[in-house]
Amino acid sequence: MATSNTEYFEMAVRDRLGFWEKQAKRLAWATPWNKVLDWQAPYAKWFVGGELNVAYNCVDRHVEAGNGDRVAIYFEGEPGDTRVITYADLQKEVARAANALTKLGVAKGDRVAIYMPMIPEAAAAMLACARIGAPHTVVFGGFSPDSLRARIEDVGAKLVITADGGFRRGAPSALKPAVDEAVAQVPAVERVLVVKRTGQEVAWDDQRDVWWSDVMEAASDVHSPEPHEAEQPLFVLYTSGTTAKPKGILHTSGGYLTQAAFTHSVVFDLKPETDVYWCTADVGWITGHSYVVYGPLANGATQVMYEGTPDTPDQGRWWEIVQKYKVTILYTSPTAVRTFMKWGDDIPARYDLSSIRLLGSVGEPINPEAWQWYRKHIGAGTAPIVDTWWQTETGSIAASPLPGEPVKPGAAMKAMPGMSVAVVDDAGKPVAKGESGYIVLTEPWPSMLRGIWGSPERYKETYWSRFEGMYFPGDGAKLDEDGDLWLLGRVDDTMNVSGHLLSTAEIESALVSHSSVAEAAVVGASDATTGQKVVAFVILRGDADASDSAALTEILRKHVGKEIGPIAKPKQIFLVPELPKTRSGKIMRRLLRDAVEHHAMGDVTTLTDTTVMDTITELLGAK
Repeated sequence: MATSNTEYFEMAVRDRLGFWEKQAKRLAWATPWNKVLDWQAPYAKWFVGGELNVAYNCVDRHVEAGNGDRVAIYFEGEPGDTRVITYADLQKEVARAANALTKLGVAKGDRVAIYMPMIPEAAAAMLACARIGAPHTVVFGGFSPDSLRARIEDVGAKLVITADGGFRRGAPSALKPAVDEAVAQVPAVERVLVVKRTGQEVAWDDQRDVWWSDVMEAASDVHSPEPHEAEQPLFVLYTSGTTAKPKGILHTSGGYLTQAAFTHSVVFDLKPETDVYWCTADVGWITGHSYVVYGPLANGATQVMYEGTPDTPDQGRWWEIVQKYKVTILYTSPTAVRTFMKWGDDIPARYDLSSIRLLGSVGEPINPEAWQWYRKHIGAGTAPIVDTWWQTETGSIAASPLPGEPVKPGAAMKAMPGMSVAVVDDAGKPVAKGESGYIVLTEPWPSMLRGIWGSPERYKETYWSRFEGMYFPGDGAKLDEDGDLWLLGRVDDTMNVSGHLLSTAEIESALVSHSSVAEAAVVGASDATTGQKVVAFVILRGDADASDSAALTEILRKHVGKEIGPIAKPKQIFLVPELPKTRSGKIMRRLLRDAVEHHAMGDVTTLTDTTVMDTITELLGAK
């Protein structure tokens, strides 16, 4: 008999560690653990002594259970090409890839970088790395060569897996040139494994480059998965921080897979035998790790993977896919929902979306208007919406309404079973109902980050220094009069643009690297479509040509796109004579944010020059 939501919560309150032990038993373990949790704050080890293989749990055990014929992935390429991949197919693909990686010299503990389009080979590459115990770092295919190089270098990858390109907005989008430029500066990279996807001409180094198809053809489709310790590093995923250097968030195997599988099953009310699940996230982000690859496959789900954009060849593409594959569960971002709202109600109305029984939201708080539209026009006014809050660092969903429970449009409602979430004030004391504060996690959880790659002090400083003994993720939240949770977004110097966290420092660094820029300050401001937009204030160098300010600001936008990636391009750039600074030289971004949002100006008495904000406010008014 299935466990009810109420029973999950009661079990977790009664015996939190026993609750997580029970969830871990969803997986196949080669060796049982002898200790559930070893907590030496702020470092956790879960299921100590236990051994398992993540790839075996995601693929082989389903085949062994007689479900080899079940579809694992319905792949839809942007040009219209399709593939149907069963669990038996996927098992052979992952086995071949594991054998191929081993032959290329990748051993347990070696790191592998993956820079791929949204194609099944990306998932197979991740699982092959997991199978042999080689931690992977997946880099979003929209990042620039410099951003890719920094991540490859930081993690110490010896092999990079990429593709000639992917299809985006109706045309081939090259990937290998970015890899070539990045690895030219990283001598530690020994091999580059290339999937032929678009057929584009690519530069080739016979000593370094290898075609995926060649090594896969030569590799056996039989591979014995070796058990790894529960704390074996599974992946490092980079996220923007409040310094220009991205943070490599480390996740390990047993605890991560336990919680990814549990949350995927419970939050989405998954019925593996009948559901067709579609999470629209890219594998380059944590949502693609936990809710495209590891969680769904651990649960034996059937899912859709789509390569391209929602408006190619037309604005009905997503709904055509839902209709074609009879998708029952759709998990996407508020940015996507707001975009569909802008395009018009008539577009989804042209398609049969009656298969959808549950909707999910991820990446940022969803505003009530978007929530209502999503439910009415995509969920026929009846599908429950699970509005999930979590992060790269939490590894899996930390707060969400569960299907069948009362919901409030736009609210994350409450913590998941087994998660200890609180909202506290500046002193770390719980706030009263109806008040806002900082969201914190007060107890360790299985899928939590195990640190920042190579930076133990940064890990402590970033997440554990603000409140004694509590994990502070940097988000604000409010408890309403019923005690339900509403997320307010980031409280530090990062921005949430279309569900992607971007660092102010990283964008400022990119701007200042341009020869025309002397100094820059970047803030996030509300945006109806993307949640937040990047707004930059720039002081030009004395010799800069500012005769055509519109042309110059466009050059600077493109420069940021080249340095970091298109998602980081400022929506607006203002050329200013000075920035609001304290006497110690700190830029008061809070005042810039107030000005952009047209809020009442905060205290300016600490500024070196109190007239600076008058000038900037006038400039904003002129725009």
